[in-house]
Amino acid sequence: MVGFGGYLPNRIVTNDELAARLDTSDDWIRARTGITQRHIAGPNDNAVSMATAAASRALDYAGVPAAAVDAIIVATSTPDQAFPATAVRVQAELGLRGGFGFDIAAACSGFVYALSTADALIRSGQAGRVLVIGSEVYSRILDWSDRGTCVLFGDGAGAVLLTAAEGEGPEGILSTHLHSDGSTGDLLYVDGAIGLRESSGFLRMRGRDVFRHAVAKLSASVDEVLAANGLTYADVSWLVPHQANLRIIEGVARKLELPQERVVITVDRHANTSAASIPLAMNEAVRDGRIRKGDLVLMEALGGGLTWGSALARL
Repeated sequence: MVGFGGYLPNRIVTNDELAARLDTSDDWIRARTGITQRHIAGPNDNAVSMATAAASRALDYAGVPAAAVDAIIVATSTPDQAFPATAVRVQAELGLRGGFGFDIAAACSGFVYALSTADALIRSGQAGRVLVIGSEVYSRILDWSDRGTCVLFGDGAGAVLLTAAEGEGPEGILSTHLHSDGSTGDLLYVDGAIGLRESSGFLRMRGRDVFRHAVAKLSASVDEVLAANGLTYADVSWLVPHQANLRIIEGVARKLELPQERVVITVDRHANTSAASIPLAMNEAVRDGRIRKGDLVLMEALGGGLTWGSALARL
């Protein structure tokens, strides 16, 4: 993982602003989620523009020209179009005429799924450098009269550049582990798509059920990735979780016996940016010097599907 980039829209919406038009309050939102504000896309922001901005910053960080990228994978549940894929639009915006790109739809787990796919492409020899991007515009699928969902989400994009390395050194993606359970698909979903005529198009969620599944499944995923690599909780330098809810993050951190200062938390300022949340958090923590060369980083996420997974990397 050699490049990191992020993009957040300029507009910030605070809890107090939401409380002025909803039956809620700053205290209510903070107590249940840990969120204080979120970034909301402006008229010139969309999934492609935000993904392109984040990708450009990741390439600049790595010192790699766009022409050297072999593949682009974008994790998104809020593409600008049903097709072409967001990834090929980003490919065009970056000026790439070679390689390939495609999207992955795994909701909030999308970045972990995309990271796993990019790792497999590199290991198989199909690509040498892959941009992995999460880009979400959830503000455009929210029912802004539903306080149970609209207070939870924000917009943004994050990107990581993966590159092949010679030999089997101690750095890079150590392993990834993916899961899904379609029988729980009605716990968190968007009511509609291009193929459905009679639908609202809004995100729907059974919050308590999702919370219950998140704690159990993410804890199991943490154990799975560490066991696969013969490591223990004490070996983890940083937890970079999906930023959905502060209580869920704190629960996983307690299981790892990690103090809060070893957990990257952005949910308070970004809210839940779905597939963009982990790369946005990685970008922030790498650039401010918290995550350093040699650190063992554990990433985990759960999203609609339900989908969930974990990834372990040494920088």
